[in-house]
Amino acid sequence: MSENAALNAISPIDGRYRRHTEPLATYFSEAGLIQYRIRIEVEYFIALHGLGLPQLPALSVEQVEGLRAIYVGFDTAGALEVKGIEKTTNHDVKAVEYYIKERLAPLELDGRSEFVHFGLTSQDVNNTAIPLSMAEATADVLLPALQSVRDDLALLAEKWSTVPMLARTHGQPASPVTLGKELSVFVERLDHAVAQFEAVPFAAKFGGATGGFNAHHVAYPEVDWHAFAEQFVQDELGLHRSHPTTQIEHYDYLAAWCDALQRIHTILIDLDRDLWHYISLDYFKQKVVAGEVGSSAMPHKVNPIDFENSEGNLGMANALLGHLARKLPISRLQRDLTDSTVLRNVGVPVGHSLVALNALRKGLGKLVLNEAKLHADLEAQWAVVAEAIQTILRREGVEKPYELLKDLTRGNAGIDAGTIADFISGLPVTDSVRMELRAITPHNYTGTAGA
Repeated sequence: MSENAALNAISPIDGRYRRHTEPLATYFSEAGLIQYRIRIEVEYFIALHGLGLPQLPALSVEQVEGLRAIYVGFDTAGALEVKGIEKTTNHDVKAVEYYIKERLAPLELDGRSEFVHFGLTSQDVNNTAIPLSMAEATADVLLPALQSVRDDLALLAEKWSTVPMLARTHGQPASPVTLGKELSVFVERLDHAVAQFEAVPFAAKFGGATGGFNAHHVAYPEVDWHAFAEQFVQDELGLHRSHPTTQIEHYDYLAAWCDALQRIHTILIDLDRDLWHYISLDYFKQKVVAGEVGSSAMPHKVNPIDFENSEGNLGMANALLGHLARKLPISRLQRDLTDSTVLRNVGVPVGHSLVALNALRKGLGKLVLNEAKLHADLEAQWAVVAEAIQTILRREGVEKPYELLKDLTRGNAGIDAGTIADFISGLPVTDSVRMELRAITPHNYTGTAGA
C-alpha cells in the first residue's frame, strides 16, 4: 500500500498499522476473498470430473494444471476484472463464476462451462472460502506470531528464574516470588489457551440452496452427494463439514474460534498490565531508542507505549470477536443476510491481534531489569517473613503464633531486619530453631519459585 493510501485509510489496521497487518491481506482482503472463492469453484469443478458423469470425462494433467492456474496466478488485475463483472451482476459470487467461465476455452473444456457453480448456492462457496482463509491465516500468520510471543516470554522467564521479587496481592506486599516464576505463569496459561484454540475445527457448509442437495439430486439422483461433499470438504479442502445445515453454515465452531482467541487475548492483556505495573514500580527500565520522544512536554519520559498499544489493540480485537461469536450463530429461518456483511470483518480482529502481538514483542525486547530496585523493595518489607516465622512456630507447637506475628507486624511500617531479629530472640524455641528463623530473609523466602 502506498503512503498516500495508508494516510487516507479509514481503519488504522489498513493505514497506520499496515506494516504489521500486510501479511493478512492475502487471506482477508477483498482480493483475497475473491481468490479463495475462485479456488473453491475451480476445485469443485475438478472434483465433479471424478464422479464419472457422462458429461464430464476425466481431465488431463494439463487441464487440471490450467484450471488451478486460474487461482494460483490470480492478481490485482484479475480482482479488478471480477469487480468489473460485479458492477453488471450486482452479485459477487456470480461475478466469480463468470470470470472462471471466460477462462475455460483455452483448456478445451467447451460444453462443460455450466458445471462451474453447478447446483451450488453462494454460501456453498462463501462458507468454504472463508473458513479456508481463516484456517490458513491462522496456521501461516497468527499461530507463528503467538508462538513468537510465547517463546520470547519463556526466554525471559528462564533468564530471571532466580531473581527474587516482592509479590503484591490486593496491591499490598505479600510473600516473595521470583520474577521468572511470575512470567512462567503466563507461558503456561498461553500454552493451554493456544492448545484449546488450535483444537477448534474450521467448519464449512456445502449442501446446496437449503442444505439438502436438491438441485444436485434432481439432476443426478444416482450420485451420493453427501459422500461427495464429505470427501471434497474434508479431504480436498481440509475442513470439517457441517451437516445437516440450512442454506448457511451455523458458525458454532467459528464462534468457538472467536471465544478461544478472546481467551488468549485476555491472558495477554493481563500480561500487558502486569508488565506496565512493574515498569511503573521501576522494576524495569526500558531501552532508549535514539530519536524517540516519550512526551511532547516532558523530555525525561520513556513511556511503556508498547504494552499500552498491545493492550488497546487486544481490547479492540476482543470487542469484535465477541460480536462475531454472539451474532454469527443466529440466522432467521433458513438464512438472512446479516452474516454476510459481518463475515467480511473476520480479518479485522486478527489484524488488531497481530498489531498487539508485534507491540508486545517489541516491549518485551526493550525491558531492562533493575535488580537493585527489586532488592530495595524486598529489604524494605521484612514484614513479609512473618508468614514463614509463624508457620515454623506452628510446627514447633508455640501457642498462637499467628497472633504473635500479627501483633508485631500488622499496621507497623517500621518493621526491618532488626525488628525481626529482636522478636526471634524472645521466642520460646530451641537455639537450632532460632537459627533456622534467623536465616529467613525477604530475599530468600521464595519457596519453590526459583526451582
